[in-house]
Amino acid sequence: MSDDAGTAVDVAKFFVDGYLVLPGFLPAALVTRLSPEVDHWVDTGLRQRSIDACRGLKEFGPPSVVELHMPAHGELAVHPPLLKLLGELLGPSFAFHHLHSDRRPAGGSGKSWHHDYEQRPQRDRTHPMVHALHYIGGLRPEMGGLALLPGSHMEVAEKNVRAALGTAVLPGEVLLDELPPRSTVILHSALFHTRRAAPGRVDGAGFRYMIDASYCRTGPGIQWPPVKPYWRQVLAVARERGLADGKWPELFEERHFHAYETDHENESEGPAA
Repeated sequence: MSDDAGTAVDVAKFFVDGYLVLPGFLPAALVTRLSPEVDHWVDTGLRQRSIDACRGLKEFGPPSVVELHMPAHGELAVHPPLLKLLGELLGPSFAFHHLHSDRRPAGGSGKSWHHDYEQRPQRDRTHPMVHALHYIGGLRPEMGGLALLPGSHMEVAEKNVRAALGTAVLPGEVLLDELPPRSTVILHSALFHTRRAAPGRVDGAGFRYMIDASYCRTGPGIQWPPVKPYWRQVLAVARERGLADGKWPELFEERHFHAYETDHENESEGPAA
């Protein structure tokens, strides 16, 4: 358990509900550097380049730049308080799975109910995987909220089993649409969630920034499917930059993953929450 009693309660709650809400979790100095990196990633076409590579690596080739090349994004992936918390959620040995970075206009479109647990076919929930959703500018109703279905991470179901519901309000859901800047929401990756569109556009509402980083438990006999065809490149960049700093030796090792499969659904769209 965490040293902080309040966090200890939250960690216990995570295993029941499948999520943690951490308002103002990230340091202001880091977020100050993250925002312009996200702008650069989107405005220069680097994000689109990474999407194209996921849609057809043979046609487009691997991207020349990945998210972890950007200094603040690399720091975010190994933010010490985050990794400490992940040790409590995933166990003492875990690996970085992937990271997406995006910026959407306020009042943008939604994303149907889904989960992001990587397993083909879906057969169990033996090994935990988490997604850390970093809302560096916070959330407000006009940006569109994140709706969660507590406890649904315990189901063994395909990712899209609730997709026909669109972004409909479901019994028992929790809607997060008021978060201060620098907030993080940690989901068990099997938790069903949806990005719900705002009820209407509001002029001057700004952008909805979200950086989505995923991590998974490691151990004997555990291998995870990667979601990007150039996943080895991403891990190599992290190792070249020394992001693990010797403290997390398994974090960027390739042996925790098996070969990329080409039947991913919507992975090229990047973060969906």
